[in-house]
Amino acid sequence: MDRTLKALSLTLSYPTAELQDVMPEIGVVLASDPRLTPATRLALQQLANDMGQGDLFDVQESYVMLFDRSRTLSLNLFEHVHGESRDRGGAMVSLIETYRAAGFEPATTELPDHLPVLLEFLSTRPFAEVQETLADAAHIFDALATRLVRRTSRYDAAFAALSQLAGAEADVEAVAGMLAEADDDPTDLTALDAVWEETEVTFGPDPNAGCPQVRDLLATMDRPATPAPDARLAAE
Repeated sequence: MDRTLKALSLTLSYPTAELQDVMPEIGVVLASDPRLTPATRLALQQLANDMGQGDLFDVQESYVMLFDRSRTLSLNLFEHVHGESRDRGGAMVSLIETYRAAGFEPATTELPDHLPVLLEFLSTRPFAEVQETLADAAHIFDALATRLVRRTSRYDAAFAALSQLAGAEADVEAVAGMLAEADDDPTDLTALDAVWEETEVTFGPDPNAGCPQVRDLLATMDRPATPAPDARLAAE
């Protein structure tokens, strides 16, 4: 198992008391990976310290305000690729099938494209496959890191680490396309209700789904989603 990917998966998961207990160990793992730059390793150690030593309620509130109340910071990767389109349902089915074909059954209620779930899966895969998959999503990681820097959140270090592990430069135009969308205001509950209003995501059989590699499912990530006018995005 790739311990760094597993540690990043846990770091980006919803904080719990149990997770706080293991943050010192997670910090050590992240701070000792030579594939990451010294600055990123230090930033990850600081993030782990904040998560492990902070008041649990405050840590949880910060996480929710960032990742649950900001669609532009969503950890559901297909949200940034497909938006509310029907393609999202088919991609989700194919991703589940890919997990199962590799003997991986996520023990979570999160959607299969939730980044911590994907990272847990990738932690069990050959590193060449990991790099190809992460490279396909590199522009998403760069855009999320930029948004987190704007909010002065230490979580940006996790996305910087993913970009470095990908070993590839993100598509500049794709990053710019994502950042052209205004940041959500997590305190504007009326606007958030409108954005997150639930739309159906179909998980039924897809005759074209098959069981492709994860990187093939994410290959379209170099093109940011372009929602139709007045379209409303799918909920997590």
